[in-house]
Parts: sequence; C-alpha cells; structure tokens
Amino acid sequence: MSENNILLTKKAGGVATLTLNRPQQYNALSSELLDLLSAELDAIAADSTTRAVVVAASGHAFCAGHDLKQMRLQMRQNDGQKSRQQLSSRQLFSKCSEVMMKLVNLPQPVIAKIQGMATAAGCQLVATCDLAVAADSVKFAVSGIRVGLFCATPAVALSRNINRKHALEMLMTGEFIDAQSALNYGLINKVVPSENLDQAVDDLVGKIIRHPHRVVTLGKKMFYQQINQDLSTAYAHATAAISANMMLDETKQGIDAFIEKRPPNWKLQTTSGLKND
Repeated sequence: MSENNILLTKKAGGVATLTLNRPQQYNALSSELLDLLSAELDAIAADSTTRAVVVAASGHAFCAGHDLKQMRLQMRQNDGQKSRQQLSSRQLFSKCSEVMMKLVNLPQPVIAKIQGMATAAGCQLVATCDLAVAADSVKFAVSGIRVGLFCATPAVALSRNINRKHALEMLMTGEFIDAQSALNYGLINKVVPSENLDQAVDDLVGKIIRHPHRVVTLGKKMFYQQINQDLSTAYAHATAAISANMMLDETKQGIDAFIEKRPPNWKLQTTSGLKND
C-alpha cells in the first residue's frame, strides 16, 4: 500500500482501491485531494493490469463535498476582488468536474463503497461512480442550498441517476435521504448492513472481473456514449459496438463454450497479443 497522506491507494488482484483519507474533515474534497485523485485516475487508466476500481473512505463519513473552509479562505485572500474570487471558485469546480469526467471515462468499472454520509459533491461522487454499495446507516444529501449555494455541479450527476422530481426535491430542500430511499431512487445499487459492506463490494467486484476485461471496457464506453443520444443514433452506435465485440477472440471463445456446454477459457490468447487474466 502506498500512502499520499490524504489519498490511500491499494492494488491487489486486479483491483485498485482509492481511499479518501481526510477523516477529520469528513473527507471533504480539497484542491489537493482532487489533484491526487486526478493523477491516480490517469495512472489507472493506463494500467492494463487493473480490472476494476473501488472508491472508499476512512472515518465516519464517505465525503462531505467540497472543503468549504478552504474555499472561504481563498475568497478572503482575494477580498474586494470579485473577478479573482469568481475565477478561483471556477477553477476549483472545474477541477472537480474534470475528476468526475475521468471516473466516467476510465476504462475500468468504478464502484463506490459508502460507509458514511455522502453530501453535496460527495453525493455527486457516488452518482458519478458506475456502481455503488452503501451501508444501511448511510444518508445522502445535496445540501449546498442550506448554506446558500445551489449544488449545480452535483446536479449534473444526480439528474443522470434519479428521476427529475426526486433530484429537484433533494437539490431544492437540501434534506437527507436514507440508504433505502437512495436505493429506491436509483442512486445506489445495493444496501447492506455495515458489517457486510466489505464482503458485498468484494462480491460485486468479483462478479465483474470474472468476465473478459476488454468486453467490460468496451461495454462501459458504449453505455456512456449512447445514453444521451436519440434512439436511432443510439442503436446505430450500439450496433457498431456489438459488431466489433463479436470479432474479439474472447467472444468467440465464450460462444463456443456455450454451444459446447463447457466453461469458457478466458485465458485464451487474443489477436492483439494480450491475455485476459
């Protein structure tokens, strides 16, 4: 395990676990933490041995959103210079948005392991991850409105996960929802007792990485590309993707195994010279 103090990175068995490690600050997304996340995601994207990513957190909270103390300090440093204050805020929110986009564009599937509350940009982080598993004690909110700040950037991810009226209610009231409501809304995939969280995430990751890596990667990319396209464009895109998928050695092996009623051999050598371990 390597430690960057506020971000812990562990790689084992083809799984990279990124742990937010600012427990005293409820794992708020400081500028420095966002920089570390951005760099780590770049490294993972280029690492063909990493098959999946888990985003976790230390302490009692998953993530309390942006570091408001740091944001106000930066504004005070530019006191009386409104244009510089706005530029500083824009740079921070742009940095956060870039990290969220990197999670979406990452070839590997990303699973959020949520052990504690997730608010504002923390809720955005949950919504941005491909999949999410939460302990049954967890609560979620996009609570910026409570301090006079509408959660505009979290709204982007939130509104792409849950229906419009639920999203607007959360955004306009800032009220917390419990884990079961988050599950019902579609924000998360599964709710489990706190003591079962590690095992539940491990089981979910195992179900994903047992399949051919190139197929999972292709599928994630296709999913996000088609999701906001019109129906005919989405079908055209999906047709091209599944046709390319059919040409993979892994797919031919899998179909032959199904026909022959035997387990597939995913260690088959591919035409690119890479192996699916």
